[in-house]
Amino acid sequence: MSKHCSCGSVMKLMLRTVIFAKKVNINNVPVYNCEGCGRNDVFPGVKEDVGKLVGQLGAAPIAKSISFDEMHEWASVLSQAKLRSESLQETMIASATEERINELLDLLLLATSIGDDVWKMEIESRLSQLSAQYIL
Repeated sequence: MSKHCSCGSVMKLMLRTVIFAKKVNINNVPVYNCEGCGRNDVFPGVKEDVGKLVGQLGAAPIAKSISFDEMHEWASVLSQAKLRSESLQETMIASATEERINELLDLLLLATSIGDDVWKMEIESRLSQLSAQYIL
């Protein structure tokens, strides 16, 4: 996946580490990176969630490392796609997304059939993180 940078070069989607307050490493954040000028833009579909995470860390966070792909479905799908291919290619991302959506729909069916409303809400939240990527 790619987009054009304001410098005219191509920005490619990749998983990067975002450093907050020089103390906290947030690993596997989907980011567009420009090959020309080096500019980085957090992927729009996760920007709000990264912001919420940073807000939870507070003004004086303790030093630590956080795996964003363990907290966000889209980042997790990209991380899985990256394991299959050297770069994040649209076909690989689409395939990994479809597989994960199908898994989550199966789990949603199970959660509904056993009447576990908490699990059902969690699965619905994960599905919404994936579907939002196609709306942006």
